[in-house]
Amino acid sequence: MIVPFRPPLSALLSAIALAGAADGFAAEKAAQPGLVAGPGATVLREGRPYCGVGVNYFDCFLRTLRDGSDASYDDGFRVLAEHGIPFARFSAVGFWPREMKLYVDDREEYFRRLDGVVRSAERHDVGLIPSLFWHYACAPDLVGEPMDQWGNPESETHAFMRRYVGDVVGRYKDSEAIWAWELGNEFNLACDLPNATEHRPRIVPQLGTALERTGRDELTHAMLVAALRAFGREVRRHDPHRLITSGNSMPRPSAWHNREERTWTKDGPEQFAEMLALTAPDPVSLVSVHCYGENIARLSQAAAVCVELNRPLFVGEFQVEDSAKPGAREAFESFLASLCEHRVPLAAVWVFDFDRQEDEFNISATNDRAWQLEMLGRWNRTLQTSKRP
Repeated sequence: MIVPFRPPLSALLSAIALAGAADGFAAEKAAQPGLVAGPGATVLREGRPYCGVGVNYFDCFLRTLRDGSDASYDDGFRVLAEHGIPFARFSAVGFWPREMKLYVDDREEYFRRLDGVVRSAERHDVGLIPSLFWHYACAPDLVGEPMDQWGNPESETHAFMRRYVGDVVGRYKDSEAIWAWELGNEFNLACDLPNATEHRPRIVPQLGTALERTGRDELTHAMLVAALRAFGREVRRHDPHRLITSGNSMPRPSAWHNREERTWTKDGPEQFAEMLALTAPDPVSLVSVHCYGENIARLSQAAAVCVELNRPLFVGEFQVEDSAKPGAREAFESFLASLCEHRVPLAAVWVFDFDRQEDEFNISATNDRAWQLEMLGRWNRTLQTSKRP
């Protein structure tokens, strides 16, 4: 039996405070599409303060990219709508270079398939946060360059980035479904690693990767910052309003020392704050972290930094451990309450309708984690009701 979900009073009071903080700023933002940044590290939707919890629907586009007859994403969006789940973060690009062959050879067909995803989300009133370069190795491999060219604005990698951003953002910037734009998934976790030689991108020639990797395939934070700035500027050329986010995970506990010394020495609070700010350079307007395991306990620290930066926080992925076992519901509810307590406007659970992770994380309406959809629906309904005047 699922126990009725009742957020703690302190969490609801925090949500109400979040909702009221931006009221005076909201009217002039009402006509802007998607999500925009408000005052006090808040997010506005349709000119009103907003916070909500969605899902990662990682492969809703990838499945139809791989098989043009597969429109199963439509059933997925229907399920999300029925459960009151407001938005989904997803990969709006092929994972491997080979999966971008359709974009290169037949752009009309490529966008017919992506159109299907966006139009389905529109019909079901589910918001979308597209991640335009999910796997950081895909674009450089596609154009025949090493990873370090993410740091070179004159590179073919950046030229491809600009072309793809122009095509995607230009095509969907007027869609009511699009909430925000994201660079990629967890680029920061590959940066400045002391053991970087062990973590170069995989070599899978049959999927279109490079045939070898060298030191030039090791990312640094400087490369990431250059990529984020260029990505943000290109998005702004086509969409002047919506939120832009990195897709980064929580900074590694040693991120500052990784960058400065290539060591695993643990960072202090000021160093953590420096790295979180560094990896959200203007015009990136929505700070991204992912919360699993020990990073769940670092949420309050990240939220405090975002208040200082006056930028909203997006927990782009989260999940509790052993989410199909006893005690998981209490842990999940506790994390939702902490999102509200720390005034986090947006978060997305990992992962919806992804059979490949059935044993670890997959959430569907029919498996052992279906209760998470129910709980998220009640959470979002309660949260939205609490913000009404």
